[in-house]
Amino acid sequence: MSFKSPLAHARGLGSAKEGVAHWWMQRLTALALLPLVSWVVYGLLQCGSADHRIIKIWITNPFNSIALICLMLALSYHSSLGVQVIAEDYVRRQWLRRLIIVTVYFLKVLIAVTSIFAILKISFGVNL
Repeated sequence: MSFKSPLAHARGLGSAKEGVAHWWMQRLTALALLPLVSWVVYGLLQCGSADHRIIKIWITNPFNSIALICLMLALSYHSSLGVQVIAEDYVRRQWLRRLIIVTVYFLKVLIAVTSIFAILKISFGVNL
């Protein structure tokens, strides 16, 4: 038996005032991904069964490299938002939920930085 009032039970369980912003960002990144993914699929289909050299030439085009960077930023951010929602909705243990969210955040940054580095390296023709 608890001596807390219904208000005391509900306090702290309500809105964190960020759910709408999170929802909008996920929709905006999805909207940005539609033309970007379509463009990548179209561009790679135009290359056909080209070899590695042709794909590198395609990436060195400034428009293509900038669009690829935009794609990777939007994709990593959109996917991290989605995994965060899944963790918040379905993981019951608070420590595990926080661990998943922090891990996903670091993976998002790592994937974005690594992919941008690779695109820029190919784009500028740097051979290390």
